[in-house]
Amino acid sequence: MHSTGAEVDGARGVLAVDSTAPDAAPRGLDAFRRGWETQIGDDVFQLPAFSPDTIGDFRVKGNVAKVHGAAIADLHAASATRTADAPGGDQDLVAMYVVQRGAWTLGGPPGYGEQTVPAGQFLVRHVGRLTAFETTAHLTAKFLVLPPGELKPLLGNRVITGPADSAEIRLLTALTDMIHTTVADLGPAGVEAAHGALIELAKAVAKGRFDDVEPRLAPALTQAAKDLADRRLADPELSPAMLARELNVSVRTLHRAFAAVGEQVAVYIRHRRLQEARLALTAPSGRLSISELAAHWQFADSSHFTRTFKKHYGQTPTEYARSTGAASLSPNRHLPGHGSAESG
Repeated sequence: MHSTGAEVDGARGVLAVDSTAPDAAPRGLDAFRRGWETQIGDDVFQLPAFSPDTIGDFRVKGNVAKVHGAAIADLHAASATRTADAPGGDQDLVAMYVVQRGAWTLGGPPGYGEQTVPAGQFLVRHVGRLTAFETTAHLTAKFLVLPPGELKPLLGNRVITGPADSAEIRLLTALTDMIHTTVADLGPAGVEAAHGALIELAKAVAKGRFDDVEPRLAPALTQAAKDLADRRLADPELSPAMLARELNVSVRTLHRAFAAVGEQVAVYIRHRRLQEARLALTAPSGRLSISELAAHWQFADSSHFTRTFKKHYGQTPTEYARSTGAASLSPNRHLPGHGSAESG
């Protein structure tokens, strides 16, 4: 286990436990608990007691970040986990679970049954008392612990669930990834800004809508749009309008968010497509022609692709491929309906 400590707000660390190693059990759970308490502390979330039948095979890895009274954990559990029957302990927090793989089953308060969060879903609720839970083996999930102040009035006794690819959760996921990457280097003002943006996006999840005039959310919206664009670079429908529609914001809001960080949506898409095309030019096998590359990365034709590539990199695609020692391209082998040989 590696742990960086969290004596001040705005710290991150890594918990890595594998209790299957010889003589590790039950020290695996003990190591995880010590790391969690160091990173998060009982003031944010008190770990429950775990069931004895899961302690002997307790393999959980996590990246944990803390910003003021909020904590974010990216968890990967190779083994199933289960709490003891009576976790106990009063709490006053908002918990959010975003499950990418496996399932997380949560006990409910008195009078309510269990709820399972399967892969591809999220759940958020106010927690007044620790309840039992269990996870499947091979779980990948985000677990957020948030202060109740602004969120509890929005939630009340409701449990909100929905798809993990909803616009609000995409934005929240992008923000948490940014926090994990930067929080160790943030000053007090940066930690405060990250905390504020996290709460605003959690409120958006609770309300089911995104406040598109909240300036603190521009970086998260920009990152979420970039993540979505990166997955859809070869899609002919990819555009600022498509990204805005998928993220449930107006095109104007999306452009404004990019402008706030000194970028443009269309320019980002074009540059990313050029980057991928440049990588493809020197691929060791299955190399495409100029026309095929232009078609695959959604350039109008091979001439337009060549001009754009040369303007960005200072060389035509063929010149670049030759300068890197790649074999000659076949500019005349092109897809029907697309431009002909490279020019320039």
